[in-house]
Amino acid sequence: MQRAPIGDTLDVNGVPVHVRQDGAGPPMLLLHGYCGSVHWFDRLTLGLSAAHHVIRVDLLGHGCTGGSSGLDPVSQARVLAGVLESLGVEDVLVAGHSFGADVALALADISPRVKALALIGQAPDYSYASFPPGSSVLLPMVGALVRLVAHRRWVRSVARFRRVSWFDDPLQDLVDHAVTAPAMARVVLVDRARRLAFRPLDAQVKALGLPCLVILGRRDRFYDCERTFARYAAVGARVEVVEGAGHSPFLERPGEVARLLREFRARE
Repeated sequence: MQRAPIGDTLDVNGVPVHVRQDGAGPPMLLLHGYCGSVHWFDRLTLGLSAAHHVIRVDLLGHGCTGGSSGLDPVSQARVLAGVLESLGVEDVLVAGHSFGADVALALADISPRVKALALIGQAPDYSYASFPPGSSVLLPMVGALVRLVAHRRWVRSVARFRRVSWFDDPLQDLVDHAVTAPAMARVVLVDRARRLAFRPLDAQVKALGLPCLVILGRRDRFYDCERTFARYAAVGARVEVVEGAGHSPFLERPGEVARLLREFRARE
């Protein structure tokens, strides 16, 4: 399945990377999570671009960037460091959602262009994650099924009747899932669990010493909000909770998350 780009394709050491830029002002880099794309931030960008230079990137293995290698956070971060250098931006606030939080921290570790961090909807590790049983086996099977049917006309017809749509295109999340590299499932469900057990994200925040905002949804079905709040607060991060929102609060409450990011950026 092909995706139509909404931005530019930058060549970063031979790797084509899909980058969308909006607005002008202090730069913010927005990084989506597993099976996401730049489109996950369409509505959030509307609340930021009036006063900020908003940069969105399709991570490797996702969206219009594609690819099937270099999918781990450190490899992703090396490519993103090249994007920031190519764009010539400094003092960047990097906001990462879910798996994107791992990438944001890895980028801050190697790039002096990162000024501050925002982690959205992500616990420090998987020690209290509540994923469905058998996710590491079932998710690749679901992905294969989505790739088979996402382009079918009847799927789009049915999608119009979904109770809630957080995207302008009601099929956006299915299409993003369909074009995600199959190898990402292992990166997120297997390799990531081991990596975070060894070096949790809260420990990385503490080691970096950069200003850090954490935004959580009170109703996150994957991670207990109170436990996540306590762990990040213990290492000095500013933690905000979006009431009534789940794992992706910027989709459910884009205006509120945009306000939190704007206020944090103004302070740092």
